[in-house]
Formats: sequence, C-alpha cells, structure tokens
Amino acid sequence: MSWTRRPCAALVAGVLLVTGSAGCGSDDARKDGASPAPVGKILADRDQDGRPYREVGREDAPGVGIEVQPDAAGGWDVHLTLRNFRFSPAGAAARPVAGRGLARLFVDDRPVARLRTPGHRLDTRLVPRGTHRVTARLYADDGTVWAVDGKPVESTADITASEPGPGTSPDTASRRTARTQDSLTGGRGSPDRARGAS
Repeated sequence: MSWTRRPCAALVAGVLLVTGSAGCGSDDARKDGASPAPVGKILADRDQDGRPYREVGREDAPGVGIEVQPDAAGGWDVHLTLRNFRFSPAGAAARPVAGRGLARLFVDDRPVARLRTPGHRLDTRLVPRGTHRVTARLYADDGTVWAVDGKPVESTADITASEPGPGTSPDTASRRTARTQDSLTGGRGSPDRARGAS
C-alpha cells in the first residue's frame, strides 16, 4: 500500500509548487506594478549611448511632449506632458514595466539630466548663445528606450539664446525664444497636445 502513497504525495507536492510559484509571481507583480509577461520587443536599433530600443504597440504606448520657456533668472523652464507613462521612484528595480520609467533630457544630443518629475530647470551654462535642440526621451527602468514603429518615444523643442544689444535691458523674453516642434517630431509615440497629461 505504500507504493500508492508516494505517487499521490508527489502529485500533491507538484500541484503545490506550480500554484505556489504562480501565486508568488502574481503577488509580486501587483505590489510593484510589474507585468508578469515580457514588455515589448528589443530591437537592434540603439540610442547614442548604445541603449537598445524596446518596441511597444502604438495603442497603449507611452508618450511625451516638451515645452521650454525662458525663466526670469536667465535659465530655461522645461515642462513635460506625459501620456500612458508614470515616473518610477529612484531605486526602482531595473526591469521594464509597461508605461513606467524615467525621462532623459538632451541639449543638442548631449545628455544633461535624468528626470523623475515633469518639471526641470536648465541652467544658462547648458544653453550658450545660439539655437539649440532640447529633447526629452522616455526610458524603461532597465535602461532601454521606449519605441514605437522603430522610433524612440521623444519630443523636441528648439530654443534660441541671444545676448542683449548695447543700451537694451536684459529682459529675458526679448533676448531668448523657445519653439516647441510638432509633438510627433522625433518619435511617433509622442502625445497629442490636445489630450493633455495623464
């Protein structure tokens, strides 16, 4: 009779292992927002730092818009508008979670900041006299670049910093201008301005 107990015990142990591990994975995923399935598809394309693109479908893809305005202290105020995206807290696990991560800010393709909030101030030393491109690009927590249709999810604004002429007051509005490009420029995953932030 002992031969019938062993297979039953093995069967019960096998069922417990399968249901126990599935339950643990589900609880972990709910606690930190991680999705149990892989997120997106890694592409061969990479950004200038060698980070691979993570392709996701257009329907629920994250999106970003950027607005840059001169501030009274001589710097530049950057504001991001997000769609289907939330910033992860510092110290988040280095794994991709749908619609989560951080933004990197670039001036003329040079990285200047990692953002975990939609607002940032660019110091004047980062934007010398002339016309510059300020780009916000979205990244997953594992460092991959969110992408749609093979293009990074990003938005760009052109800004021009100039010096006041002789005899003029250093009024920031008259010597500096900013123009945000079409929100779809540089990445098809960028949000429509009319939709606003989510």
